[in-house]
Amino acid sequence: MPHIDFYIITDETAASRLQLACRLIEKAYKNRQRIYIHTDGEPLAHQLDELLWTYREDSFLPHNIHGEGPIPAPPIQIGFTATPTEHRDLLINLNADVPGFYKQFTRVFEIVPPEATSQSAARERYRYYRNQGHEINTHKIHSLPV
Repeated sequence: MPHIDFYIITDETAASRLQLACRLIEKAYKNRQRIYIHTDGEPLAHQLDELLWTYREDSFLPHNIHGEGPIPAPPIQIGFTATPTEHRDLLINLNADVPGFYKQFTRVFEIVPPEATSQSAARERYRYYRNQGHEINTHKIHSLPV
């Protein structure tokens, strides 16, 4: 049963959600985890793809959009409609809904931006996970270090 973590961002900047995602991805990658990031569509998937190449000059995070790129696939995959077919260690959900495939992961990170609609959707996901019997932790992120 996956362990669920909610990262609630109080920073109002639009980039903070993706910046936090990059930091979490980098930390998980350094811990040799396989990561799948589930976005709400192709534009956000490509935006995150670009950001992972540029967000820090001294960082290399091997990734690609799920279904594109080399075989075997790098340990970091970004998707929006795909269901990952192999087990992954970490799911980072950037979608408003709980992905139907979330149970195949050891951990699930939910990143919640400060907008009211995002927080409302996150409360629904939280209730869903709780009703499924998952252990849930919440982390309030007030600002992201530069």
